[in-house]
Amino acid sequence: MTQFIKWFNKSKETDLIIKSALAHFWFVTIHPFEDGNGRIARALADMLLARTENSKQRFYSMSSQIQRERNAYYTILEKSQKGLLDITSWIEWYLNCLKRAILASEETLQTVLTKSSFWDAHKGEIFNERQLSMINRLFDGFEGKLTSSKWAKIMKCSQDTALRDINDLLMRKIFTKEEGGGRSTSYIIKTN
Repeated sequence: MTQFIKWFNKSKETDLIIKSALAHFWFVTIHPFEDGNGRIARALADMLLARTENSKQRFYSMSSQIQRERNAYYTILEKSQKGLLDITSWIEWYLNCLKRAILASEETLQTVLTKSSFWDAHKGEIFNERQLSMINRLFDGFEGKLTSSKWAKIMKCSQDTALRDINDLLMRKIFTKEEGGGRSTSYIIKTN
């Protein structure tokens, strides 16, 4: 651990993104504590990534991405810890994971910006509580297609109330019907 800490604190002799991958790998491999080694390794890696940007703010989280990909993480970690200590495959996985973390962050930021833009465009308009709640759900990752029956079930209202809410949003050009129709008509938010 003394050697690890000395290396970790050394000035930039290695690219900090690669150093982040190495620090994470070696801390988990050294495994100095009974519990919490993974969390500390992710924190150390995130710390080095923050240093690469000379910023206290980052809009992505490597730690969160590793948590989302934990099965692949454990597989590559175990593979890299065995054998001849060639950790090239670990570094490749780590860098690709970092790329996915950045892309996921960009998607989240785009969703936030779209939602903010929508509410700016519709400020001053009146929405009932069900409409507000459903519009926010749609922006926050609604699964599947929104139909009037799903609206009624989620909002705990009658089918007629759901249709009134939806028709009001259609009339105001806030919602639009998706292709298809009949009993399975689905609706989406018009964002432009």
